[in-house]
Amino acid sequence: MSVFARQVGALVWKDLVVELRTREIFGGMIVFALLVLLVFNFAFDLRVDNVAGVAPGVLWVAFTFAGILGLGRSFILEKDRGSLDGLLVAPIDRGAIYLAKLLGNLIFMIVVEIIALPVFISFFNFGFVTPGLILIVFLGSAGFASVGTLFSAMAANTRAREVMLPIMLFPISVPIVIASVEATSLALGGGSPTDRLGWTELLVAFDLIFGILCFVVFEYVVEE
Repeated sequence: MSVFARQVGALVWKDLVVELRTREIFGGMIVFALLVLLVFNFAFDLRVDNVAGVAPGVLWVAFTFAGILGLGRSFILEKDRGSLDGLLVAPIDRGAIYLAKLLGNLIFMIVVEIIALPVFISFFNFGFVTPGLILIVFLGSAGFASVGTLFSAMAANTRAREVMLPIMLFPISVPIVIASVEATSLALGGGSPTDRLGWTELLVAFDLIFGILCFVVFEYVVEE
């Protein structure tokens, strides 16, 4: 195993252990996601003819807003404890810090989604979770977490950091969210494989482009 991979693994493990001890991130994310699904379930008059058009948007509202909570706390906790400065002066590749934070944020989002998806399926009367839907949720979450991790590092150095993160993140992540909603709608509504493949390929392209750009830019962001 390379030095870079060991650094990433150690940092991810550190974040997971800290979260298991403190539960400062995951608890709020899962409660928020479930509350969003519950509120929208009773707020809309959903019938069989319109549920497939509305439900995917509800699902991604829950995922993205719950993700914001986790992303916002990831670097703020490091900053408040002074451990971020320690990481930056340690002989660790800055890219390893970004990748570890990205993987940690993605793991938190996936765990929330594993819990929220069955609730969503039950509330909105869909049959079951399909492999295609799982793939779309993973790709959408990966792209959102890639951009969110970078902007979380930027927002942690500002005074209004809780406000700045969504202001910076949502405009940039609009293509990812739109593609995720459209692909989810087709997966739930039984759209043609060709249409689903097109949106899935678009998500893969977004993930690669945003992931590489954020990985490269992160070093300059944390130096400011």
